[in-house]
Amino acid sequence: MTTSTATHTLLRAEGFSCPSCVVKIEKQVGRLKGVENVKVHFASSRIEIDHDAERVSVDDLVTAVAKSGYKATPSAF
Repeated sequence: MTTSTATHTLLRAEGFSCPSCVVKIEKQVGRLKGVENVKVHFASSRIEIDHDAERVSVDDLVTAVAKSGYKATPSAF
């Protein structure tokens, strides 16, 4: 039996120029092992991620966003 350590993380992204940016970020972050769900909100430049904090850290998430060509920072809201 495994216990889930799901964490909900919010990131603010910079550099969005079109809605297709959303797909690039969702695919890149979604590839990380331990990420359960990724939702990018284009209008607010917000990225919501449900992930296993023991398998993938917030720094890993920020790095994945950077690999897709955008800058992201952790956000409280």
